Amino acid sequence: MMEKAYLVLEDGTVFEGRSFGAPPQGMGELVFTTGVCGYIETLTDPGYYGQIVLQTFPLIGNYGMIPEDMEGDCCLKGYVVREWCVNPSNFRQQGTLDAFLREKGIPGICGVDTRQITRILREKGVLNAMICSQIPTDLTALKSYRITDAVTQVTRSTAVTFSSDGEARCRVALLDLGTKRDIVRELCRRGCTVTVFPAVASTKEILAGQFDGLVLSNGPGDPAENAGIIAQLRLLLGKLPVFGVGMGHQLTALAADGKTEKLLHGHRGGNQPVRQPETGRTYITSQNHGYVVLPEGLSQGTVSFVNANDGTCEGLDYPEWNAFTVQFYPESGNGPRDTGFLFDRFLTMMGGNR
Repeated sequence: MMEKAYLVLEDGTVFEGRSFGAPPQGMGELVFTTGVCGYIETLTDPGYYGQIVLQTFPLIGNYGMIPEDMEGDCCLKGYVVREWCVNPSNFRQQGTLDAFLREKGIPGICGVDTRQITRILREKGVLNAMICSQIPTDLTALKSYRITDAVTQVTRSTAVTFSSDGEARCRVALLDLGTKRDIVRELCRRGCTVTVFPAVASTKEILAGQFDGLVLSNGPGDPAENAGIIAQLRLLLGKLPVFGVGMGHQLTALAADGKTEKLLHGHRGGNQPVRQPETGRTYITSQNHGYVVLPEGLSQGTVSFVNANDGTCEGLDYPEWNAFTVQFYPESGNGPRDTGFLFDRFLTMMGGNR
């Protein structure tokens, strides 16, 4: 029999549900994602470091857990679903959602009204929350919870190289700010040999490799915290072609004297529309971010994509630096493949399409 569990928000709102996964004891920043599928990629996206993730789609776990679809380490603090599928069915599955959460020490809660919780977050913004077996009387610790040093917690400790699929056309350095594995896969599929560096890698170390280009990956947390990385980027930009994704987009803007701010509830899910002003075309993208670039005040760079819902900046081109960045995920994992052409653009910048 499933045990009772509670989701407690920092404003004192309580939702009663049932516990699954690890024992109900987790505190984090509660966010929602609107993806209809791709819960495996969501659970293993390092961009969710320090957060409790709520799935707006009601049925979760129906195709089990598939290791080949995992994007990285599970960094969540908790998982909230309307209905948890106890008996999944898929020919590729190698385990259940419940067993995965237990193995990773992540508490889950099901049977709560995820629609109502999402409406609260949309109106009030992101809130801290906890999954627990007893409702606390003192919420001081919950209200003071903060995510700090996120990038340094999820980056790799040493550099590693991945071989290209087939004949090597380019050598790429990738700065791991919390990267998804599918970024590496997309580069390797296009004939790139990819060396993934820790986020704290120095300019000297990267330039010594004489790479054809540099990718700045996605990642979690407040981009403005990463002063050391931003300082290194100021030295790197303009030295070789650069493609930034997610956190990489934000840090490049900060290196160009721009600013970032926290969104009310962020953009998360595989159905986020972005518009390209130059062509007027709209693309459906996969996203996971709580901060946004404010393009006003940039020393250089022009806006290349905007969010079709709220008009926020989703991409920047830096012709002076031979660089471009996007806020969304251009790779195919956990989402549409509409913007995969951005990898081809990067390859052309490096001379790999000759």
